[in-house]
Amino acid sequence: MNAAPETILGIDHVTKRFGGLVAVDDVSFDVPRGKVFALIGPNGAGKTTLFNGITGLFPPTSGRVLFEGTDIAGVRPHQVAAMGIARTFQNIRLFEYMTAFDNVRLGRHCRTHAALHQALFKTRGERAEEKAIEQRAMELLRFVGIERFAHTFARNLPYGSQRRLEIARALATDPRLLLLDEPAAGFTPQEKVELMALVRKIIGLGITVFLIEHDMRVVMNVSEHIVVLDHGEKIAEGSPAEVRADARVIEAYLGKSA
Repeated sequence: MNAAPETILGIDHVTKRFGGLVAVDDVSFDVPRGKVFALIGPNGAGKTTLFNGITGLFPPTSGRVLFEGTDIAGVRPHQVAAMGIARTFQNIRLFEYMTAFDNVRLGRHCRTHAALHQALFKTRGERAEEKAIEQRAMELLRFVGIERFAHTFARNLPYGSQRRLEIARALATDPRLLLLDEPAAGFTPQEKVELMALVRKIIGLGITVFLIEHDMRVVMNVSEHIVVLDHGEKIAEGSPAEVRADARVIEAYLGKSA
């Protein structure tokens, strides 16, 4: 399987084993560029394991992960980020005792160019780059709607704002593909509506969004294409309407009828 130009990510017969456990079993699909793509399935289906394989945390046991045509299976996480893939996590991972502003600044580090001697001696180039980083950090905090918390420690932000901060920090890496792992977890209904609006704003920037989400209302309203996993296997793929009507998907979520 070769990733076509309109495909930003190709998952090609990916399997991930942990000892005798097969967490992802020979899964293949393509993520179209510039769309909102969702990966869904019951708990333990292998969704986050697949995300971890894409981003280099736990490389696949076999198969290929094609990012813009290049196989990145086994590439280290910081290299994956530098190539143009960013992610958030199911469990929020912020630097709690850093401000929101500094969290986003830190996310920008993979795009900096100043050498060590420039940083030590505060050269004109280094100062200009640092100013650009600071401006970009504030732009992103404004973009996700939490600029008022710029100088607040991350640990003191409201839960929903922490989720938005994670997205801002991911966007600071200038990704072409953004992976969101359960971004609506713990959100109120109003926060979920606002999240969907934010995802559409991100698409408007030309960034492809690939998300894992349990809230089916969010998935069906924001996604254009969906893949369903169950016990590590792909059981369905298609538009929201096609997936909603698929008998195997209904069985996976609701169980077999008596």
